[in-house]
Amino acid sequence: MNVMNKVLLILCLLTLSHAHAQTGRPANALILDTDIGPDYDDVGAMAVMHALADRGEVKPLAVISSNKNELVVPTIEILNTYFGRPELPTGAPKGNGANFGATQKWPEMLVEKYPHKIAKTSDAPNAVETYRKILAKQPDQSVTIVTVGFLTNLADLLDSGPDANSQLSGSNLVRKKVKQLVSMAGHFPKGREYNVLVDSVASAKVFKEWPTEILFSGLEIGKEIKTGKRVIANENLKSPVKEVFAMAMPLSKGDADGRMSWDQTAVLVAIRGIQPYFGVKRGKIVIDGGNNSWQDDPMGPHAYLTPAMPFEQLTALIEGLMMWQGK
Repeated sequence: MNVMNKVLLILCLLTLSHAHAQTGRPANALILDTDIGPDYDDVGAMAVMHALADRGEVKPLAVISSNKNELVVPTIEILNTYFGRPELPTGAPKGNGANFGATQKWPEMLVEKYPHKIAKTSDAPNAVETYRKILAKQPDQSVTIVTVGFLTNLADLLDSGPDANSQLSGSNLVRKKVKQLVSMAGHFPKGREYNVLVDSVASAKVFKEWPTEILFSGLEIGKEIKTGKRVIANENLKSPVKEVFAMAMPLSKGDADGRMSWDQTAVLVAIRGIQPYFGVKRGKIVIDGGNNSWQDDPMGPHAYLTPAMPFEQLTALIEGLMMWQGK
């Protein structure tokens, strides 16, 4: 990392840390729902979450898989363990669901190198059961859910009925316990995006029926924030996050300058809020198959992020958080 990059990174972190401290907000309670595997920005997103948790800015409640690939939950466990939170609950879809691995084979590298107690994703609890168990125990309207993968689990949660954890339906449990959903999904104001497309039926259901506000970090936001080069260049960093990026970036066409950071932006705003990082456009998303469009409405139930802070500063901030050392 050259001197100018170091200066930019330090100033960015100090400024934004001060800006956050000025809000005086209590730490958010957060559930992260990830498809970790098809892409590797999820690894960066988990690093951002754990770094901000160590700073006292968020209380992670669970990291849940929306992907049935057998290496996903072991990967989640390995990263949670590295960051000192091996006890975090997890879960995975048990009904219909996507099954995608990583073309660069970095999950295979992680599960071979690092010990883990959960051998495969299908050994994990039902994602809906994990959601219901955790939400039932939280104060009302206290939980932020951030989804950086497919909407499968959230659609199943909405459809769930009363159980031993709560006598409420899934929709009513969400209405009672969740304050916000942040979703890395969609391409705004209109387009076609992977997370919406893979389980488009679930996407349409969640975006139409979800009973709280939804904030979207769209394809066009993370596309401009390319992270990983500083992480790989940090000779003092020994981290599975660094190992994943060092392996995957050279094997990924177009990633020579870093991987596009869709998932990190969603986690960042879920924890710290929209400003000063982004602006926002309020309205309503409309799903048609795997495509999305947008209806402007100042009183609408949805909003999507718009650029505000220079992307270079956001890149430096996110990379700084991705270089957080585990406990």
